[in-house]
Amino acid sequence: MIEKFKREWLTSPGTNIMAGIVVALALIPEAIAFSIIAGVDPMVGLYASFLIAVIISLVGGRPAMISAATGAVALLVVPLVREYGVEYLFAATILMGVIQIILGIFKVGKLLKFIPNSVMIGFVNALAIMIFMAQLQHIFGISFDTYIYVAITIAILYLLPKFLKKIPAPLVALVVLTACYIFFGAEVRTVGDLGSIEKSLPSFIIPDVPFTLETLKIIFPYSLSMAIVGLVESLLTARIVDNATDTYSSKNKESRGQGIANFVTGFFGGMGGCAMIGQSVINVKSGATTRLSTFTAGAVLMLLIIVFGDLVVQIPMPILAGIMVVVTISTFDWKTFKYMKAAPRTDVFVMLLTVGIILVTDNLAVGVIAGVFFSAIFFATKISKVKVTSKLTENHYIFLFEGQIFFASIDTMIEQIEFKQYDKDIRLDFSQAHLWDDSAVDAIDTMVRKFEDKGNTVYVDKLNADSRKIVKELSQLNEQHLT
Repeated sequence: MIEKFKREWLTSPGTNIMAGIVVALALIPEAIAFSIIAGVDPMVGLYASFLIAVIISLVGGRPAMISAATGAVALLVVPLVREYGVEYLFAATILMGVIQIILGIFKVGKLLKFIPNSVMIGFVNALAIMIFMAQLQHIFGISFDTYIYVAITIAILYLLPKFLKKIPAPLVALVVLTACYIFFGAEVRTVGDLGSIEKSLPSFIIPDVPFTLETLKIIFPYSLSMAIVGLVESLLTARIVDNATDTYSSKNKESRGQGIANFVTGFFGGMGGCAMIGQSVINVKSGATTRLSTFTAGAVLMLLIIVFGDLVVQIPMPILAGIMVVVTISTFDWKTFKYMKAAPRTDVFVMLLTVGIILVTDNLAVGVIAGVFFSAIFFATKISKVKVTSKLTENHYIFLFEGQIFFASIDTMIEQIEFKQYDKDIRLDFSQAHLWDDSAVDAIDTMVRKFEDKGNTVYVDKLNADSRKIVKELSQLNEQHLT
């Protein structure tokens, strides 16, 4: 336990604290922007980002991953806030947390293994494109100074690490260029242009909503959507960070941790959130490996608001936009174009479909679920091809079955069988096949009955152990049929 604590909290503390500070600065405009999307006061998003980051650092399953208020969740609650007000948003966030905790208890993290690589590639690329597109409003059509700041920011991020690796390049860009703006001025937009910041800590509240079944009916659909979208983005981001750091994390613990964070946040006037791939990439690229970086991001975010709020609002937006542009470039899987040439067409289709649906709907869960659904359809189609060959040996007519026999493969299998055999010994050889469900067993019963109606003696040969077990449990055949 002590060794685990040291590994997850005390490894390279300086590097992790520096990384957390960079992330904290990047979280501020994001949180304000997501609050605007949801139609609530900017402090709702800022409080959520502070609380979720700090809490998830303590109870989450993935060290060094950043969770906060996100656009994916904010988009879902727009109708709720518009029609019922912010208090219903707080109640929905609390229920969102409860649902996620329940899903974590039932080990929803195990479902992650059913997401194929093509969907993962689509998910990552769609997120990179979404993050990039979100930066365009802060870059184009504003001023020439904006272009200069963006260009210098990108140059610092690419060139500085070649000469100085101990201090994160994004932090240098933020401090140096913000100082230049404060002392020399420039025609650029700043964080303060997005919304006002209050220098106050969040306080405990009970959502001012009627505690009735009617309220539950109103918030439950939103809470369920928020919970699913939040977990999909969080668990997939956790897998990405796992791969980037060559470590493993508990997805079920992360599910429960996300639920606890959102549950508590709702009682402190915050909106729902989840893992953020952009900020997580910034964190990892800055050298973060421990929970200390995530805790620092949340704690420093609140410190910046309360103590340095007057300076924070002066941070030029093109600096943050430039940092996020570099993040999108490193997040996008540039091997995708090679993958599209080499991968099966069905996998390429699923990848492109995932990207397209996410970009059109701005809903990560819908895109991922659609990708998984079509992958399952294509996979079922691919393995549903059962080959049946027949040969006559003396008075035995042998049918050899090769492939996976289940509900989707039965029709093509039976179509290959010639039932016009009379007064023969028929052997159905399943040595090269596997039976998966009751439909497969019913198909065998049907074949045996059709042959026996024509005076044949039928034997079901060479079933493997699992297939024989399911036949004995579900079939109408007797022991004489099985050999």
